[in-house]
Amino acid sequence: MKYYMLILFLALSVSLMACNDGAPASQAGAETSAQPAAQAAYGIGIGDKAPDFELKNVDGEMYALSSITDANGNKPKGYIVIFTCNTCPYAVANEQRIIGLHNKYAPQGYPVVAVQPNDPAVQPGDSFAAMQKRAKEKGYPFLYLFDEGQKVFPQYGATRTPEVFLLDNGLTLRYHGAIDDSPRDEEGVQEKFLEKAIEAMENGGNPSPATTKAVGCGIKTA
Repeated sequence: MKYYMLILFLALSVSLMACNDGAPASQAGAETSAQPAAQAAYGIGIGDKAPDFELKNVDGEMYALSSITDANGNKPKGYIVIFTCNTCPYAVANEQRIIGLHNKYAPQGYPVVAVQPNDPAVQPGDSFAAMQKRAKEKGYPFLYLFDEGQKVFPQYGATRTPEVFLLDNGLTLRYHGAIDDSPRDEEGVQEKFLEKAIEAMENGGNPSPATTKAVGCGIKTA
């Protein structure tokens, strides 16, 4: 019996050594290694550093997020990144609000950076040419960038238009969600979530709430 147990023990030891042979140290714990992968696949959370990106603006120029300046030409205190589009009724209903946010907060160091994430093959009204036309008609004072190839919105975890990601100047996510509590009717706004979040940052605090539910159209993918 003792001989049998010894053989079994040696067989198990050899099996375990074979399974671990050549495995990188970073893979020692499945739970530890799984977390960054999940974050990359499903976006960022409050306190995470947002991915930088470089996208084409409606003027044809390429802009990296980290290179964007505020209305005074200085490095911003933060960035109001909003995934939005031409065609979604919720995005259209928030269009003037987004313009107003940029006009109010870009001089204070928080420019709006709008990103159009929809696939034009699915939603032709969100093509780059349509973006250019819309921006010109409405006189967008902010950058309106095209997420060509749809590489950026999954990194952030955006699922709706419009959807807000408020970042500080180190690209750390401080607030995520809706602009306010009335997605379709500006006259019905009672709580301005995004503006309250910016005010909290200006006062050296943390936004509360730090997350709200973004209400809008699902991002269109092939």
